[in-house]
Amino acid sequence: MNNEKTRIIQELVPGKQITIAHIIANPDEILYQKLGLDPAKEHHGAIGIVTISPSETAIIAGDIAIKTSGAELGFVDRFSGTLIVTGTVSQVEEALEGVCSYCKNKLLFTVCEITKT
Repeated sequence: MNNEKTRIIQELVPGKQITIAHIIANPDEILYQKLGLDPAKEHHGAIGIVTISPSETAIIAGDIAIKTSGAELGFVDRFSGTLIVTGTVSQVEEALEGVCSYCKNKLLFTVCEITKT
């Protein structure tokens, strides 16, 4: 009988990439609440979600998002690489396009297509 234990090592090797860039148009108010966003303040018509690595780049992405559009910063996490912006559909589209363009052209990231529901 073989009593040897299998040892599994998991390692995160982040690339320079945006893996999710998604716009939720006209989300229900409950989604704002579940995300910890104030629906009265931030219910403008759209939520934009970006997942980026290395995760610290979310800070840069947040800066670009709010500077390139009238979108508001809903959430940024430098540990997970998550960015959430809110605003009108056009503001959120402009914010995500700005982030994706900068990361692709200046930082030479691999960037996914911006999707929308």
